[in-house]
Amino acid sequence: MKALICHSFGLPENLKMGELEKPKIKENQVLIQVKACGINFPDTLIIQDKYQFKPELPFAPGGEVSGIAIEVGADVKHIKKGDRVFALTGWGGFAEFVAADSHKCLPIPEGMDYVTAATTMYNFGTSLFALKQRANLQKGEKLLILGASGGVGLAAVQIGKQMGAYVVAAASSNEKLEVCRQSGADDVINYSEQDLKETAKAMTNGEGFDVIYDPVGDQYAEPAVRSLAWGGRYLVVGFAAGKPSAIPMNLPLLKGASIVGVFWGAFAQK
Repeated sequence: MKALICHSFGLPENLKMGELEKPKIKENQVLIQVKACGINFPDTLIIQDKYQFKPELPFAPGGEVSGIAIEVGADVKHIKKGDRVFALTGWGGFAEFVAADSHKCLPIPEGMDYVTAATTMYNFGTSLFALKQRANLQKGEKLLILGASGGVGLAAVQIGKQMGAYVVAAASSNEKLEVCRQSGADDVINYSEQDLKETAKAMTNGEGFDVIYDPVGDQYAEPAVRSLAWGGRYLVVGFAAGKPSAIPMNLPLLKGASIVGVFWGAFAQK
């Protein structure tokens, strides 16, 4: 089968079109003819050998797909041959066919197209897990979302609003923030032009945010933690800025706050 292949770890420019063996499925798997594959930040990490999951070379990246179930293992009950499905695969999605474990494969809802289906699980799964299970976000609480114009960020904006929070979106340009407003953000912060901590303080009358959702990290982490309310929850979602956050541990102590890790990939595996 045709695939976009990682032969050696490095940047996306190193990926090459080529041929890989068509997967053979196990009894608890589904073979999917790929119609669309999402492109996510973990894909850029996995091809550099910087992600938690480490496939053997050569491999096709692409961890979130949609398509048609063309083979179904004997133990699979909720999917039948010919169904439109979407799935988490970890890698392998940048190819004509990919095998998916059945517990990570679902029928596509009626009316949803393949492209939308292939860009839903990572973003909305991560954000729902973060805000509901990890932060226990409550109606009426104040939620600050960094990197809010990205995939997980926009999902967090929409989920936060559905959960009844007051949602403030932070991003690096006014154009990005306009997208956040269109997705439902109550207010916005341009942290390229505004001081994050001081603006957050002014927005909350000095009280701070109950929950801060951070997929960016690096230089934004410390001012974000300083913007927490007493008893607040700071969600460590990722490090899109390039490196893990360095947070002085006296800050959560003084605020009675929690630093909460969000590893949805491991949660989805379990």
